[in-house]
Amino acid sequence: MSAPADSLLTRLVARARRIRRGHVLAGLVLVGSLLLVVLYAQGASERERRLAEASFVADAEQLAEFVRQRLLQYELSLRGGVALHGAAVESQVARQWRGYVEGLDVERRLPGLMGLGFVAYLDPPALRALQLRLREESGTLFTVTPRGVRDHYGVVVYFEPEIPDSHGIIGFDSYSDPLRRAAMDAARDSGEVRLSAPVRLYAPGTTGSPGVLMYAPVYRGGPQPQSMAARHAAISGWVYAPFRSDGFLDRSTIPMRPDVAFRIVDVAADGSEQPVLASSGYLDAAAHADDVRARVVHSIDQTVYGRSWRYDFQRLAPVSSSGMRDLQATLLAGVLASVLLFAVVLSLAHTQSRAETLAHRLSASYRRSEQRFRNAMQYSAIGMVLLDRNGAIAETNPAMAEIAGVSQAVLTGTWFHRYFVDGNDEPGRTREQQALREGVYRTTRRLRRRDGDIREVHLASTLLPGEHGSDVVRLVQVEDVTERVRAEAQVHALNRTLESRVEQRTRELTQANHELESFAYIVSHDLRAPLRSIEGFGRLLSERYHDAIDAQGRDYLSRVRNAANRMDALIDALLAMSRITRGGFTRARLDISALAEEVVGELRQDAPGREVEVVIAPGLTADGDAALVRNLLQNLIGNAWKFTSGTADARIELGCEAGADGAPVFFVRDNGAGFNADYAGKLFRPFQRLHREDEYKGHGVGLASVKRIVERHGGRIWADGRPGEGAVFRFTLGGEAAPGG
Repeated sequence: MSAPADSLLTRLVARARRIRRGHVLAGLVLVGSLLLVVLYAQGASERERRLAEASFVADAEQLAEFVRQRLLQYELSLRGGVALHGAAVESQVARQWRGYVEGLDVERRLPGLMGLGFVAYLDPPALRALQLRLREESGTLFTVTPRGVRDHYGVVVYFEPEIPDSHGIIGFDSYSDPLRRAAMDAARDSGEVRLSAPVRLYAPGTTGSPGVLMYAPVYRGGPQPQSMAARHAAISGWVYAPFRSDGFLDRSTIPMRPDVAFRIVDVAADGSEQPVLASSGYLDAAAHADDVRARVVHSIDQTVYGRSWRYDFQRLAPVSSSGMRDLQATLLAGVLASVLLFAVVLSLAHTQSRAETLAHRLSASYRRSEQRFRNAMQYSAIGMVLLDRNGAIAETNPAMAEIAGVSQAVLTGTWFHRYFVDGNDEPGRTREQQALREGVYRTTRRLRRRDGDIREVHLASTLLPGEHGSDVVRLVQVEDVTERVRAEAQVHALNRTLESRVEQRTRELTQANHELESFAYIVSHDLRAPLRSIEGFGRLLSERYHDAIDAQGRDYLSRVRNAANRMDALIDALLAMSRITRGGFTRARLDISALAEEVVGELRQDAPGREVEVVIAPGLTADGDAALVRNLLQNLIGNAWKFTSGTADARIELGCEAGADGAPVFFVRDNGAGFNADYAGKLFRPFQRLHREDEYKGHGVGLASVKRIVERHGGRIWADGRPGEGAVFRFTLGGEAAPGG
C-alpha cells in the first residue's frame, strides 16, 4: 500500500474514533437529563396530587357547610312560625299562617323546602273539640288518619303553600308514626328544633317518597318552660317543615362540582345507617363493586338538630388540577430540552471532528495560497513591493523592477523611499503611517528611474497581518500612471476652454433674457394702450349712442369689445407663461397634498353650488418651487374642475404611482368630457384647444404653462383620455418624491 493511502486511512480511523466518542458523550447527556426530568416529574406529581386532594377536601367541607346553612334557613322559618302561633288569636291562625308562608316566598327564598305546617298535640277530648270547631267554621268534617283511639294525637291542622298532596296531609296523625313521634318528643323535651330520621313522607293513596321532617315545639302561655315536666304540660303542638330527599339537592341550589358526588347517611344511636339523600352521580358501592369511582374518598361527621349525619364523598374523575396540566407541559418541555441538549452535544462533537479535519485542510490550503500569492506577484502587471518594519525592500516582482529600471536583485535590500523625488519628506511619511493604521493609504508620487527619467506612480499601501516579529509588515502596489496623468492634463486644458465657451453662452443667454423682458414690457404696455382705447371708445358708444345704433350695430360693437377683452386676457396669459421661465427658482420640500387641498378650497369658494367628489391621497410630498408647483396644480385641478361641469357624479383624484423606472409619478384623473387621444400632442402647445370656447372657457395657455413648469423641474408630463370618459394627466418633478399613504 502506498504512503498517501496509508495517511488517508490513518485520518479516517482517527476521525471515526472522535465521532464515536462524541456519540457516547451525547448519549450519556441524554440519559442523565431524562433521568432528572423523571425525578422532577415524580416529585412535582406527588405535590400536585396532595394539593388536589386538599382542594377536594376543602370543597367537601364547604359543601357540607352549605347544607348546614340551608337547614339553618329552614330553622329560622320554623321559629317564625312558632312566634306567630304564640301571638295569634286561635280563630285567625289559619288565615295568618297562610299570609306568613306566602310572605316567606318558599319557592324562591327557601329552595328545597316543600312548605310549612302545624301539628296540634291533642288528647281525645281536645280532638273532639277541634273537630266541632272546624265543622262550625268550614261546614266540613275534619277526619283523622289513621283511624283509631289513642291517648294522644299529633294531627296536621294546616299546611302551606297548597300543593297537590296538601289536602291529603291535613288530618294526618304524625304522632302515630314512631319515627315522627321520636322527633316530636325530642323537640318537645329539649325545646329546640329537631330533625326526624329518614321517613316516607305521607301522600294519600301512595307509599310516599323518602324525606326528612324538621320540628319546632310550640308551647302555650308564651315563653318556653324551663323544666321538662313544665314543657310536657305546656306543649300545644309543633311547627314542621318536610323536604324530599330526591328533590332537596336540585331545588336547594347547592353548588356542586361536576367531578364530586356525595350522599348523607343518618347514623342512629345503635349504629344503624339510613341514607338521607344522595347526589345524582353518586355510585352505590354494592351495585358498582368493580368501579373505582364508587370508593368513598372522604367522610365528614356532623350533628344536625339532634341527628348524627355522615357525608360520604366520591371522586368521579381522576385527580386533576391546573398544576398537573402545567406539569405535563413542563415534562414535555423537559423531554424536548433533553433531546435538544443531546442534539447540541452531538452537533458539537461533529463540529469538533470537522474542525480538526478542516485544520488539516487549511494547512495544505495555506501552502497553496502562498504559492498562488507568489505567482500573482511574479506575473502581475503592477509593481509589488514587500517592505520590512524599517522600510527596506524585502521582496519585489519583475513589474516593479521594470518601473524602477533596475533588476530585482538590485532592488532587494534597498530603502524604498529613496527611489522617490520627495523621499525625505518627513511630514508626508507621518501622514502615511497614520493612514496605514486606519486602512489603505493611497497617494501619487514621482519616482526617479535609474536612467534619470521621472515617472508618475500611484501607490497603494496596506499593512500585512501576521505574527509578531515577522520581517514583512507592509505591501505596496506601484502603478505607473505617467501616461494617464498627461492625458488628464490635456483634459483639464480642454475643460478650461469649455468653461470660457460656457461663459460666453451665458452672456448671450443673459442678453436674450433682457431682450425677452423688453419684449414683455412692450407687450404689457405698448400693445395694451390701443386695446384700452378700443374697449373704452366701444364702451362710450354703447352707453351714449345705444339708442342711435340698431340691433346689428350693437351686436358688432359687442363683438369688438369682447375681442379687445379677450386680447387683453391673452396678453396676460402670455406674460404669465413667459414669467415661468424667467422667475426665481427655489427648490424645497413641498406638501403636495396640502397645496392641492388649498386649490380645491378656492375652487369650492368660487362655485359653492357644485357637488364634486375630490380625492387627494394623503402624505404626497416632492421637491420643487412652491409658487410654480402651486401654479401647476391650479391649472391641472382647475382644468379637471372645468371639464367635469357637465358630469352628473363629478370626481377628481390626485395621487401618486410608481413609474416604469420605479420613480414616483403624480397624476390628476377626472371623469369629465375627456379628449381624443390622437390629439394629445396638441394639448401642451400655446393657444391650442380641443374644445370649442362656447363649451369651456379658456385661453389655451394653461397646459403650455404646466409643461414649462414640469420641464423647469427636470420632469415630464403626458396625458391620456377618451371622449366622454374623462382624462388623466401624469407628471414627474425630478428630485425626490414620496407617494402618499
